[in-house]
Amino acid sequence: MKEMWCIPPKADAAFVCQMEEVLDVYRRPYDPKRPQICMDEMPKQLLAEKYEPVTVQPGQPQKQDYEYERQGTTNIFMLFEPLAGKRYIETNSHRTAVDWAYVMKTLSDELYPQAEVIVLVMDNLNTHKLASFYETFEPEEAHRLSHRFELHYTPKHGSWLNMAEIELSALARQCLNRRIPDQEMLDAEAQAWAKERNDHVVKVDWRFTTTDARIKLKHLYPKIQV
Repeated sequence: MKEMWCIPPKADAAFVCQMEEVLDVYRRPYDPKRPQICMDEMPKQLLAEKYEPVTVQPGQPQKQDYEYERQGTTNIFMLFEPLAGKRYIETNSHRTAVDWAYVMKTLSDELYPQAEVIVLVMDNLNTHKLASFYETFEPEEAHRLSHRFELHYTPKHGSWLNMAEIELSALARQCLNRRIPDQEMLDAEAQAWAKERNDHVVKVDWRFTTTDARIKLKHLYPKIQV
């Protein structure tokens, strides 16, 4: 079994700069006025059974036909506050700048209305930009929302630095590792999964620091000629 990390093959100043920025954010103490939120999204293909699966019998696994019917895809947004052990999931039929902007509005105005600023860690997808607010809302509202966030981007080849990706991986393994025919069912299953983890205050014990990076990922740091 191979253990694989998505990291650059050679020294990369841009990578280590953004990596250290994210790791510095993760070192900050919990502050309810400045909640740290990791955000990520992933598509999920909707699959319906072509033939009814054979009913499960005691001591026997469920049997299903290898054929299935494609029912399109759903996009899953994950918002995860690792220091508080809280996560919020939203599913959409699209993956656009407008969808992202509305999810961020929900994050700002419904989930954390009392926060002074929301510290947001995410990847550099082209829709994950403050400009998306201006594509979606009137200028006054876009301006207001853009000042609600402090953005920190994981570097290219550094998706493993986003703790929301860890949560999406757990969701996929524990809840979505089977055929789900429609968005309504997928959303219900994902919300039940999130509620259970929130009720148990499941956190991520992040231990990888800048000091660790400078040792274990030393080859990614450019050699300085003195």
